[in-house]
Amino acid sequence: MVEVLREWFSDNRPLVLFVYGQVFFILGISILLQSRQYSRLNLARSLPWLAGFGVLHGLYEWGDIFIPIQLEAMGTGFSIVLNFIHHIVLALSFASLFQFGIELLRPFSPKWSWIRYLPLATLAAWAIGPFWLGFVFIEDIQNWHGFATALTRYILCIPAAIVTVIGLFRQVKVQIEPMKIPHIGRMLKLAAGAIAAYGVLAGLIVPKASIFPASIINIDSFTELFIAPPYVFRSVAGLVLLFAMLRALEVFHIETDRMIRHMEEGQVIANERERIARDLHDGALQQVYASGLLAQTLKRHLADENGEEVDRLILTINQAIDQLRGFLPQQKPELKSVNLVGALSPIIEKARRNIAIDTYWDATKLPSLSPDQTRHLTAFISEAISNVIRHSKSEKAEVRLFCKKRHLNLQVRDFGQGIYIMAEPGFGLKNMRDRARLLGAGLKFESVPGQGTTVTLDLPMEDTHESHPTLDR
Repeated sequence: MVEVLREWFSDNRPLVLFVYGQVFFILGISILLQSRQYSRLNLARSLPWLAGFGVLHGLYEWGDIFIPIQLEAMGTGFSIVLNFIHHIVLALSFASLFQFGIELLRPFSPKWSWIRYLPLATLAAWAIGPFWLGFVFIEDIQNWHGFATALTRYILCIPAAIVTVIGLFRQVKVQIEPMKIPHIGRMLKLAAGAIAAYGVLAGLIVPKASIFPASIINIDSFTELFIAPPYVFRSVAGLVLLFAMLRALEVFHIETDRMIRHMEEGQVIANERERIARDLHDGALQQVYASGLLAQTLKRHLADENGEEVDRLILTINQAIDQLRGFLPQQKPELKSVNLVGALSPIIEKARRNIAIDTYWDATKLPSLSPDQTRHLTAFISEAISNVIRHSKSEKAEVRLFCKKRHLNLQVRDFGQGIYIMAEPGFGLKNMRDRARLLGAGLKFESVPGQGTTVTLDLPMEDTHESHPTLDR
Protein backbone atom coordinates (compact mmCIF):
# COMPACT_ATOMS: atom_id res chain seq x y z
CA MET A 1 0.00 0.00 0.00
CA VAL A 2 2.84 2.36 0.88
CA GLU A 3 4.56 1.69 -2.42
CA VAL A 4 1.31 2.25 -4.30
CA LEU A 5 0.88 5.66 -2.67
CA ARG A 6 4.45 6.63 -3.41
CA GLU A 7 4.03 5.58 -7.02
CA TRP A 8 0.79 7.53 -7.30
CA PHE A 9 2.39 10.74 -5.97
CA SER A 10 5.33 10.23 -8.33
CA ASP A 11 3.13 9.64 -11.37
CA ASN A 12 0.79 12.53 -10.53
CA ARG A 13 3.42 15.02 -9.44
CA PRO A 14 2.36 17.67 -12.04
CA LEU A 15 -1.26 17.43 -10.89
CA VAL A 16 -0.33 17.79 -7.22
CA LEU A 17 1.96 20.72 -7.98
CA PHE A 18 -0.78 22.40 -10.02
CA VAL A 19 -3.23 22.10 -7.11
CA TYR A 20 -0.52 23.34 -4.73
CA GLY A 21 0.17 26.38 -6.88
CA GLN A 22 -3.54 27.03 -7.35
CA VAL A 23 -4.11 27.10 -3.58
CA PHE A 24 -1.59 29.89 -3.09
CA PHE A 25 -2.61 31.77 -6.24
CA ILE A 26 -6.24 31.81 -5.08
CA LEU A 27 -5.03 32.89 -1.63
CA GLY A 28 -3.28 35.90 -3.16
CA ILE A 29 -6.13 36.93 -5.46
CA SER A 30 -8.76 36.49 -2.73
CA ILE A 31 -6.85 38.62 -0.23
CA LEU A 32 -6.15 41.27 -2.86
CA LEU A 33 -9.87 41.55 -3.59
CA GLN A 34 -10.69 41.74 0.12
CA SER A 35 -8.25 44.55 0.93
CA ARG A 36 -9.67 47.62 2.66
CA GLN A 37 -7.51 50.71 2.25
CA TYR A 38 -9.91 52.90 4.25
CA SER A 39 -9.61 50.70 7.35
CA ARG A 40 -7.70 52.01 10.33
CA LEU A 41 -6.45 48.51 11.16
CA ASN A 42 -2.77 47.86 10.55
CA LEU A 43 -3.72 44.51 9.04
CA ALA A 44 -5.43 46.27 6.11
CA ARG A 45 -2.27 48.14 5.08
CA SER A 46 -0.23 44.92 5.25
CA LEU A 47 -2.47 42.64 3.20
CA PRO A 48 -1.14 43.55 -0.29
CA TRP A 49 2.19 41.99 0.72
CA LEU A 50 0.47 38.73 1.71
CA ALA A 51 -1.44 38.81 -1.57
CA GLY A 52 1.85 39.27 -3.42
CA PHE A 53 3.29 36.26 -1.62
CA GLY A 54 0.33 34.09 -2.61
CA VAL A 55 0.36 35.07 -6.29
CA LEU A 56 4.13 34.81 -6.69
CA HIS A 57 4.37 31.52 -4.84
CA GLY A 58 1.59 30.03 -6.95
CA LEU A 59 3.44 31.10 -10.10
CA TYR A 60 6.65 29.55 -8.76
CA GLU A 61 5.02 26.19 -8.13
CA TRP A 62 3.45 26.21 -11.59
CA GLY A 63 6.94 26.87 -12.92
CA ASP A 64 7.97 23.41 -11.67
CA ILE A 65 5.40 22.03 -14.09
CA PHE A 66 5.84 24.23 -17.15
CA ILE A 67 9.59 24.88 -17.16
CA PRO A 68 10.48 21.24 -17.97
CA ILE A 69 7.90 21.34 -20.79
CA GLN A 70 9.47 24.53 -22.17
CA LEU A 71 12.95 23.02 -21.96
CA GLU A 72 11.82 20.06 -24.04
CA ALA A 73 10.45 22.43 -26.68
CA MET A 74 13.25 25.01 -26.69
CA GLY A 75 16.26 22.95 -25.70
CA THR A 76 18.53 23.03 -22.70
CA GLY A 77 20.11 26.32 -23.72
CA PHE A 78 17.27 28.14 -22.01
CA SER A 79 17.66 26.21 -18.75
CA ILE A 80 19.90 28.78 -17.05
CA VAL A 81 17.62 31.70 -17.94
CA LEU A 82 14.44 29.90 -16.91
CA ASN A 83 15.94 28.63 -13.66
CA PHE A 84 17.26 32.12 -12.94
CA ILE A 85 13.75 33.60 -13.34
CA HIS A 86 12.29 30.72 -11.35
CA HIS A 87 14.54 31.41 -8.35
CA ILE A 88 13.92 35.14 -8.54
CA VAL A 89 10.15 34.53 -8.33
CA LEU A 90 10.65 32.22 -5.31
CA ALA A 91 12.83 34.78 -3.56
CA LEU A 92 10.38 37.62 -4.24
CA SER A 93 7.49 35.54 -2.89
CA PHE A 94 9.31 34.93 0.40
CA ALA A 95 10.43 38.56 0.54
CA SER A 96 6.76 39.60 0.20
CA LEU A 97 5.80 37.33 3.09
CA PHE A 98 8.71 38.77 5.07
CA GLN A 99 7.51 42.33 4.39
CA PHE A 100 3.97 41.34 5.38
CA GLY A 101 5.23 40.25 8.78
CA ILE A 102 7.31 43.41 9.18
CA GLU A 103 4.34 45.64 8.32
CA LEU A 104 2.26 43.87 10.96
CA LEU A 105 4.78 44.98 13.60
CA ARG A 106 4.34 48.69 12.87
CA PRO A 107 4.50 51.30 14.26
CA PHE A 108 8.20 51.13 15.12
CA SER A 109 10.01 53.18 17.73
CA PRO A 110 12.71 55.47 16.26
CA LYS A 111 15.54 53.13 17.25
CA TRP A 112 13.83 50.21 15.48
CA SER A 113 12.68 52.08 12.38
CA TRP A 114 15.44 50.42 10.31
CA ILE A 115 13.65 47.09 10.61
CA ARG A 116 11.21 47.95 7.80
CA TYR A 117 14.10 47.57 5.35
CA LEU A 118 15.14 44.17 6.72
CA PRO A 119 13.38 42.13 3.97
CA LEU A 120 15.06 44.18 1.24
CA ALA A 121 18.46 43.85 2.92
CA THR A 122 17.97 40.10 3.35
CA LEU A 123 16.97 39.76 -0.31
CA ALA A 124 20.13 41.60 -1.35
CA ALA A 125 22.27 39.38 0.89
CA TRP A 126 20.55 36.26 -0.47
CA ALA A 127 21.48 37.19 -4.05
CA ILE A 128 25.16 36.77 -3.17
CA GLY A 129 24.66 33.07 -2.46
CA PRO A 130 23.01 31.54 -5.53
CA PHE A 131 24.17 34.08 -8.12
CA TRP A 132 27.75 34.59 -7.05
CA LEU A 133 28.98 31.76 -4.87
CA GLY A 134 26.72 29.26 -6.65
CA PHE A 135 27.91 30.12 -10.15
CA VAL A 136 31.56 30.29 -9.07
CA PHE A 137 31.82 26.99 -7.18
CA ILE A 138 29.05 24.83 -8.74
CA GLU A 139 29.31 23.92 -12.40
CA ASP A 140 26.49 21.39 -12.77
CA ILE A 141 23.13 23.11 -13.29
CA GLN A 142 21.18 20.49 -11.34
CA ASN A 143 23.47 20.81 -8.32
CA TRP A 144 23.24 24.58 -8.58
CA HIS A 145 19.45 24.37 -8.70
CA GLY A 146 19.33 22.36 -5.44
CA PHE A 147 21.89 24.62 -3.75
CA ALA A 148 20.05 27.82 -4.79
CA THR A 149 16.64 26.53 -3.73
CA ALA A 150 17.92 25.37 -0.33
CA LEU A 151 19.69 28.67 0.30
CA THR A 152 16.60 30.68 -0.72
CA ARG A 153 14.40 28.79 1.70
CA TYR A 154 16.89 28.98 4.57
CA ILE A 155 17.69 32.67 4.22
CA LEU A 156 14.24 34.05 3.27
CA CYS A 157 11.45 31.60 4.05
CA ILE A 158 12.34 30.74 7.65
CA PRO A 159 12.74 34.33 8.94
CA ALA A 160 9.69 35.42 6.92
CA ALA A 161 7.54 32.78 8.61
CA ILE A 162 8.87 33.63 12.08
CA VAL A 163 8.28 37.37 11.69
CA THR A 164 4.80 36.83 10.22
CA VAL A 165 3.74 34.57 13.09
CA ILE A 166 4.92 37.18 15.61
CA GLY A 167 3.18 39.94 13.66
CA LEU A 168 -0.15 38.10 13.52
CA PHE A 169 -0.13 37.44 17.26
CA ARG A 170 0.72 41.09 17.87
CA GLN A 171 -2.24 42.18 15.73
CA VAL A 172 -4.53 40.00 17.81
CA LYS A 173 -3.25 41.48 21.06
CA VAL A 174 -3.00 45.13 20.04
CA GLN A 175 -5.95 45.69 17.69
CA ILE A 176 -8.35 42.73 17.65
CA GLU A 177 -8.72 42.05 21.38
CA PRO A 178 -9.67 45.69 22.17
CA MET A 179 -12.43 45.40 19.53
CA LYS A 180 -13.85 42.42 21.48
CA ILE A 181 -14.29 40.09 18.50
CA PRO A 182 -12.69 36.86 19.74
CA HIS A 183 -13.58 34.74 16.69
CA ILE A 184 -11.48 37.05 14.50
CA GLY A 185 -8.62 36.64 16.94
CA ARG A 186 -8.94 32.86 16.76
CA MET A 187 -8.84 32.96 12.97
CA LEU A 188 -5.68 35.08 12.96
CA LYS A 189 -4.06 32.69 15.42
CA LEU A 190 -5.06 29.80 13.15
CA ALA A 191 -3.48 31.68 10.24
CA ALA A 192 -0.33 32.11 12.33
CA GLY A 193 -0.30 28.36 12.97
CA ALA A 194 -0.65 27.66 9.24
CA ILE A 195 2.22 30.05 8.47
CA ALA A 196 4.36 28.34 11.12
CA ALA A 197 3.64 24.91 9.63
CA TYR A 198 4.35 26.24 6.17
CA GLY A 199 7.61 27.78 7.38
CA VAL A 200 8.79 24.39 8.65
CA LEU A 201 7.65 22.48 5.56
CA ALA A 202 8.90 25.02 3.01
CA GLY A 203 11.86 26.48 4.89
CA LEU A 204 13.46 23.33 6.28
CA ILE A 205 12.36 20.61 3.85
CA VAL A 206 14.38 21.55 0.78
CA PRO A 207 15.79 19.72 -2.26
CA LYS A 208 18.80 17.58 -1.46
CA ALA A 209 21.99 19.61 -1.68
CA SER A 210 25.61 19.40 -0.60
CA ILE A 211 25.22 21.97 2.18
CA PHE A 212 24.05 21.19 5.72
CA PRO A 213 21.29 20.50 6.74
CA ALA A 214 19.96 19.99 3.20
CA SER A 215 22.19 16.94 2.88
CA ILE A 216 20.24 15.23 5.70
CA ILE A 217 16.84 16.95 6.02
CA ASN A 218 15.45 17.19 2.51
CA ILE A 219 12.54 16.30 0.27
CA ASP A 220 13.83 12.75 -0.33
CA SER A 221 14.23 11.90 3.37
CA PHE A 222 10.88 13.53 4.19
CA THR A 223 9.06 11.56 1.48
CA GLU A 224 10.73 8.34 2.63
CA LEU A 225 9.48 8.95 6.16
CA PHE A 226 5.98 10.35 5.49
CA ILE A 227 5.21 8.69 2.11
CA ALA A 228 3.68 11.89 0.64
CA PRO A 229 6.05 14.61 -0.62
CA PRO A 230 6.25 17.85 1.41
CA TYR A 231 4.32 19.94 -1.09
CA VAL A 232 1.21 17.89 -0.26
CA PHE A 233 1.45 19.05 3.36
CA ARG A 234 2.30 22.57 2.21
CA SER A 235 -0.94 22.57 0.21
CA VAL A 236 -2.86 21.64 3.37
CA ALA A 237 -1.14 24.49 5.25
CA GLY A 238 -2.05 26.82 2.37
CA LEU A 239 -5.71 25.74 2.49
CA VAL A 240 -5.83 26.35 6.25
CA LEU A 241 -4.21 29.76 5.72
CA LEU A 242 -6.72 30.62 2.97
CA PHE A 243 -9.68 29.63 5.15
CA ALA A 244 -8.36 31.43 8.24
CA MET A 245 -7.51 34.67 6.44
CA LEU A 246 -10.81 34.87 4.58
CA ARG A 247 -12.65 34.39 7.86
CA ALA A 248 -10.39 36.88 9.61
CA LEU A 249 -11.03 39.51 6.94
CA GLU A 250 -14.62 39.69 8.18
CA VAL A 251 -13.11 42.18 10.64
CA PHE A 252 -13.39 44.83 7.91
CA HIS A 253 -17.15 44.28 7.60
CA ILE A 254 -17.44 44.44 11.39
CA GLU A 255 -15.40 47.64 11.43
CA THR A 256 -17.60 49.16 8.71
CA ASP A 257 -20.79 48.13 10.53
CA ARG A 258 -19.53 49.73 13.71
CA MET A 259 -18.64 52.93 11.89
CA ILE A 260 -22.12 53.06 10.33
CA ARG A 261 -23.74 52.31 13.69
CA HIS A 262 -21.66 55.04 15.30
CA MET A 263 -22.77 57.50 12.62
CA GLU A 264 -26.40 56.46 13.08
CA GLU A 265 -26.10 56.86 16.84
CA GLY A 266 -24.60 60.30 16.29
CA GLN A 267 -27.51 61.22 14.04
CA VAL A 268 -30.01 59.97 16.62
CA ILE A 269 -28.27 62.01 19.32
CA ALA A 270 -28.27 65.08 17.09
CA ASN A 271 -31.99 64.65 16.36
CA GLU A 272 -32.72 64.20 20.06
CA ARG A 273 -30.74 67.31 20.92
CA GLU A 274 -32.69 69.25 18.31
CA ARG A 275 -35.98 67.99 19.77
CA ILE A 276 -34.92 68.93 23.30
CA ALA A 277 -33.81 72.38 22.09
CA ARG A 278 -37.14 72.87 20.33
CA ASP A 279 -39.09 71.82 23.43
CA LEU A 280 -36.88 74.03 25.58
CA HIS A 281 -37.46 77.00 23.30
CA ASP A 282 -41.20 76.49 22.98
CA GLY A 283 -41.77 75.48 26.62
CA ALA A 284 -39.48 76.41 29.47
CA LEU A 285 -37.87 79.42 27.79
CA GLN A 286 -41.26 80.95 26.92
CA GLN A 287 -42.43 80.46 30.50
CA VAL A 288 -39.33 82.18 31.86
CA TYR A 289 -39.91 85.03 29.36
CA ALA A 290 -43.46 85.29 30.68
CA SER A 291 -42.17 85.37 34.25
CA GLY A 292 -39.87 88.25 33.36
CA LEU A 293 -42.73 90.20 31.81
CA LEU A 294 -44.84 89.62 34.93
CA ALA A 295 -41.98 90.82 37.11
CA GLN A 296 -41.67 94.01 35.06
CA THR A 297 -45.44 94.57 35.34
CA LEU A 298 -45.24 93.92 39.08
CA LYS A 299 -42.48 96.52 39.44
CA ARG A 300 -44.73 99.23 38.04
CA HIS A 301 -47.40 98.57 40.72
CA LEU A 302 -45.10 98.32 43.75
CA ALA A 303 -43.81 101.04 45.97
CA ASP A 304 -40.34 102.40 45.29
CA GLU A 305 -38.92 100.83 48.48
CA ASN A 306 -39.60 97.32 46.98
CA GLY A 307 -38.09 98.18 43.62
CA GLU A 308 -34.63 96.84 44.53
CA GLU A 309 -35.99 93.37 45.28
CA VAL A 310 -37.94 93.33 42.02
CA ASP A 311 -34.83 94.44 40.09
CA ARG A 312 -32.91 91.50 41.57
CA LEU A 313 -35.77 89.22 40.56
CA ILE A 314 -35.72 90.57 36.99
CA LEU A 315 -31.91 90.22 36.87
CA THR A 316 -32.16 86.60 38.02
CA ILE A 317 -34.79 85.85 35.38
CA ASN A 318 -32.64 87.45 32.66
CA GLN A 319 -29.66 85.35 33.77
CA ALA A 320 -31.83 82.23 33.59
CA ILE A 321 -32.91 83.24 30.07
CA ASP A 322 -29.27 83.67 29.01
CA GLN A 323 -28.37 80.24 30.42
CA LEU A 324 -31.30 78.60 28.65
CA ARG A 325 -30.28 80.27 25.39
CA GLY A 326 -26.82 78.79 25.85
CA PHE A 327 -28.33 75.30 25.58
CA LEU A 328 -29.97 76.13 22.26
CA PRO A 329 -28.03 75.45 19.04
CA GLN A 330 -27.02 78.60 17.20
CA GLN A 331 -29.13 78.94 14.11
CA LYS A 332 -26.98 79.67 11.08
CA PRO A 333 -28.37 80.79 7.73
CA GLU A 334 -28.17 78.28 4.91
CA LEU A 335 -25.44 79.50 2.58
CA LYS A 336 -25.00 78.40 -0.99
CA SER A 337 -21.42 79.66 -1.17
CA VAL A 338 -18.72 80.84 1.22
CA ASN A 339 -15.74 83.10 0.70
CA LEU A 340 -12.72 80.91 1.34
CA VAL A 341 -10.27 83.70 2.20
CA GLY A 342 -12.66 85.02 4.83
CA ALA A 343 -12.93 81.54 6.34
CA LEU A 344 -9.16 80.94 6.35
CA SER A 345 -8.10 84.34 7.70
CA PRO A 346 -9.12 83.76 11.36
CA ILE A 347 -7.19 80.48 11.44
CA ILE A 348 -4.05 82.09 10.04
CA GLU A 349 -4.32 85.11 12.34
CA LYS A 350 -4.58 82.82 15.35
CA ALA A 351 -1.56 80.81 14.19
CA ARG A 352 0.50 84.01 13.79
CA ARG A 353 0.69 84.17 17.58
CA ASN A 354 3.10 81.21 17.35
CA ILE A 355 4.81 81.52 13.95
CA ALA A 356 5.33 84.07 11.19
CA ILE A 357 3.05 83.29 8.24
CA ASP A 358 3.09 84.91 4.81
CA THR A 359 -0.06 84.46 2.73
CA TYR A 360 -0.13 84.57 -1.07
CA TRP A 361 -3.53 84.83 -2.73
CA ASP A 362 -5.74 86.95 -4.97
CA ALA A 363 -9.01 87.27 -3.11
CA THR A 364 -10.81 88.88 -6.06
CA LYS A 365 -10.49 85.91 -8.42
CA LEU A 366 -10.90 82.95 -6.10
CA PRO A 367 -14.13 80.98 -6.62
CA SER A 368 -16.85 80.79 -4.03
CA LEU A 369 -17.14 77.36 -2.46
CA SER A 370 -19.92 75.43 -0.80
CA PRO A 371 -20.07 75.36 3.01
CA ASP A 372 -18.98 71.70 3.02
CA GLN A 373 -15.98 72.42 0.82
CA THR A 374 -15.01 75.38 2.96
CA ARG A 375 -15.38 73.34 6.13
CA HIS A 376 -13.02 70.64 4.83
CA LEU A 377 -10.52 73.21 3.54
CA THR A 378 -10.45 75.15 6.81
CA ALA A 379 -9.99 71.90 8.74
CA PHE A 380 -7.20 70.93 6.32
CA ILE A 381 -5.35 74.25 6.67
CA SER A 382 -5.75 74.17 10.44
CA GLU A 383 -4.22 70.68 10.60
CA ALA A 384 -1.40 71.60 8.23
CA ILE A 385 -0.44 74.75 10.16
CA SER A 386 -0.71 72.86 13.44
CA ASN A 387 1.77 70.28 12.12
CA VAL A 388 4.15 73.08 11.11
CA ILE A 389 4.03 74.63 14.57
CA ARG A 390 4.38 71.34 16.45
CA HIS A 391 6.83 69.37 14.34
CA SER A 392 8.72 71.42 11.76
CA LYS A 393 10.86 73.59 14.09
CA SER A 394 10.45 76.35 11.51
CA GLU A 395 10.22 80.03 12.39
CA LYS A 396 8.30 80.89 9.25
CA ALA A 397 5.59 79.40 7.03
CA GLU A 398 3.88 80.30 3.77
CA VAL A 399 0.27 79.71 2.74
CA ARG A 400 -0.52 79.96 -0.96
CA LEU A 401 -4.00 79.92 -2.46
CA PHE A 402 -4.51 80.32 -6.20
CA CYS A 403 -6.44 78.99 -9.17
CA LYS A 404 -4.76 77.58 -12.24
CA LYS A 405 -6.29 75.71 -15.17
CA ARG A 406 -9.58 75.01 -13.40
CA HIS A 407 -7.81 73.76 -10.28
CA LEU A 408 -7.81 75.36 -6.84
CA ASN A 409 -4.38 74.95 -5.23
CA LEU A 410 -3.80 75.32 -1.50
CA GLN A 411 -0.18 75.07 -0.34
CA VAL A 412 1.39 75.19 3.10
CA ARG A 413 5.18 75.41 3.21
CA ASP A 414 7.59 75.52 6.13
CA PHE A 415 11.37 75.95 6.27
CA GLY A 416 12.11 73.50 9.06
CA GLN A 417 13.71 70.11 9.46
CA GLY A 418 11.52 68.29 6.92
CA ILE A 419 9.67 65.02 7.41
CA TYR A 420 11.97 62.33 8.77
CA ILE A 421 11.99 59.47 6.28
CA MET A 422 11.52 56.88 9.04
CA ALA A 423 8.71 58.80 10.73
CA GLU A 424 5.41 57.04 11.33
CA PRO A 425 2.42 58.87 9.78
CA GLY A 426 0.29 60.20 12.63
CA PHE A 427 -3.33 61.21 12.89
CA GLY A 428 -2.54 64.67 11.53
CA LEU A 429 -1.38 63.35 8.17
CA LYS A 430 -4.23 60.85 8.06
CA ASN A 431 -6.76 63.60 8.79
CA MET A 432 -5.37 65.68 5.91
CA ARG A 433 -5.57 62.67 3.58
CA ASP A 434 -9.16 62.06 4.71
CA ARG A 435 -10.11 65.69 4.03
CA ALA A 436 -8.53 65.52 0.57
CA ARG A 437 -10.39 62.30 -0.20
CA LEU A 438 -13.72 63.79 0.92
CA LEU A 439 -13.08 66.81 -1.30
CA GLY A 440 -12.06 64.67 -4.26
CA ALA A 441 -8.73 66.50 -4.29
CA GLY A 442 -5.16 65.41 -4.88
CA LEU A 443 -2.68 65.63 -2.02
CA LYS A 444 1.11 65.78 -2.32
CA PHE A 445 3.85 65.98 0.32
CA GLU A 446 7.28 67.27 -0.73
CA SER A 447 10.02 67.30 1.89
CA VAL A 448 13.77 67.93 1.83
CA PRO A 449 15.65 67.20 5.08
CA GLY A 450 16.84 70.46 6.60
CA GLN A 451 14.97 72.60 4.05
CA GLY A 452 11.33 72.11 4.99
CA THR A 453 8.12 70.55 3.76
CA THR A 454 5.47 71.62 1.26
CA VAL A 455 1.95 70.25 1.41
CA THR A 456 -0.17 70.82 -1.72
CA LEU A 457 -3.90 70.24 -2.06
CA ASP A 458 -5.15 70.23 -5.68
CA LEU A 459 -8.94 70.61 -5.93
CA PRO A 460 -10.52 70.42 -9.42
CA MET A 461 -13.18 73.11 -9.90
CA GLU A 462 -15.99 73.36 -12.41
CA ASP A 463 -15.50 77.05 -13.18
CA THR A 464 -12.44 78.98 -12.05
CA HIS A 465 -10.31 81.73 -13.48
CA GLU A 466 -6.58 81.51 -13.64
CA SER A 467 -4.92 84.03 -11.36
CA HIS A 468 -1.49 84.90 -10.13
CA PRO A 469 -0.79 85.02 -6.40
CA THR A 470 0.08 88.29 -4.74
CA LEU A 471 1.71 88.87 -1.38
CA ASP A 472 -0.43 89.73 1.62
CA ARG A 473 1.43 90.05 4.88
